[in-house]
Amino acid sequence: MDPGATRTVWKETLVSKQADVGLIGLAVMGQNLVLNMVDNGFTVAVYNRTTAVTDEFAAGRGNVDGVVATRSLEEFVGALERPRRVMLLVQAGRAVDAVIDALIPLLDEGDVIVDGGNSNYEDTARREPALREHGLRYLGTGVSGGEEGARYGPSIMPGGEKEAWERLRPVFEAVAAKVDGEPCVAWMGESGSGHFVKMIHNGIEYGDMQLIAEAYQLLREGLGLEPEALKDVFTRWNEGVLDSYLIEITRDILGTFDEDGNLVLDLILDRAGQKGTGRWTAVGALEAGQPVTLITEAVFARSLSALKDQRERAAAVLSGPSGRLEGAERERFIVDLEQALYASKIVSYAQGYMLMRAVAAEREWSIDLGATARIWRGGCIIRSRFLNDITEAYAADPALENLMLAPFFAEALAEADAAWRRVIAGAVTAGIPVPAMSAALAFFDGYRSARLPANLLQAQRDYFGAHTYERVDRPRGQFFHTDWIGSGGGVTSQSYDA
Repeated sequence: MDPGATRTVWKETLVSKQADVGLIGLAVMGQNLVLNMVDNGFTVAVYNRTTAVTDEFAAGRGNVDGVVATRSLEEFVGALERPRRVMLLVQAGRAVDAVIDALIPLLDEGDVIVDGGNSNYEDTARREPALREHGLRYLGTGVSGGEEGARYGPSIMPGGEKEAWERLRPVFEAVAAKVDGEPCVAWMGESGSGHFVKMIHNGIEYGDMQLIAEAYQLLREGLGLEPEALKDVFTRWNEGVLDSYLIEITRDILGTFDEDGNLVLDLILDRAGQKGTGRWTAVGALEAGQPVTLITEAVFARSLSALKDQRERAAAVLSGPSGRLEGAERERFIVDLEQALYASKIVSYAQGYMLMRAVAAEREWSIDLGATARIWRGGCIIRSRFLNDITEAYAADPALENLMLAPFFAEALAEADAAWRRVIAGAVTAGIPVPAMSAALAFFDGYRSARLPANLLQAQRDYFGAHTYERVDRPRGQFFHTDWIGSGGGVTSQSYDA
């Protein structure tokens, strides 16, 4: 079909039927989500800044009834049924702002813009009131599941005005993944909350991936397992408490060889990339004063992996243990490792939910913690059997202070305790780094300690900076100072938490 013919078809389609929803951004995620919406009975207008991308999509995968391809934003907006629903799947940051700025003069009061990319929740919280001044509604919406999820059913996390959510609800519930007949989508709360929940999801994803990588290294280098045996271990694990998408794809990766018979995994450079959402989680945890140690270690592990050249030079200079689990009984260690991985996973999610709970309270967001676990059961990257247990824990106690305190998880941690410690002790002795797994155990031990050595920290702070301290024999909220060196007088620094 020549370009002129293509334009004629588009024009006829625009005249014959207005689109139910519009989508801007035709990278693979955008294309797949469009086709998902069409499969579910929606007519979708599409636009991409690079017209050639639109042409290719319209002539190929998008050459189906229900797709209305447009060449300009004016044509795109004109193709939409009023009040309009416009979804953006463009690169986070300035690109989102640029598209919004271009749309504002073209849209009418009551139209809804949905940002379905990985935007920072602070940007979303900034954009919503700015658009409200123009009479427009804005939904910051996390979408998880990658290319396959977008095509066949993602997990969707919208946040913003509830009325705007209700406008998009029929679309989102139709295209979302389904678990036990329930769509994996729910309103997360007010402005910024949807992208915040997606950020937590991605932070937990970082933690899960790092924990699995540490388990893999313990098996491959520590025990010396060959690929077939490794695949068997992950196959077995995927049939138990660790049943999850990430364990499943790890199993598949361990069984994938190239045409020369090489394990593809062995050909991949050990230098991990990251797009920022895990780092945002770590920064958010620091700002909120929440000890999200495991996810932070997972982020730093990727940063350490990026120092590939330095690590290679250091390997020739720095000495240490052999990296082999000498004397470890193979089957016993594999069973222990499954328990250690499970216990660490519990801590990772507990930390993520701590952060979500704290920030939701601070910002007065209506986030239902149980609902987040429910919609993560399908479609998203961290989907797993484990999320059913989290859903049930919050259903039993919506005000649950920490996931580890739920009876189910407290019992699971107790059962895994000895194995967890044996694995980490073995790793340390062998010189195999397990930053996320050991951070999980350290947090667990710290969280269950009624008394920590922070009294010494406060004494030190008071000694060098007169920062004051509270006393165990006086009511909380009263602060005291000791003149440790006999020459400070009664002057103190203003008390504050740090």
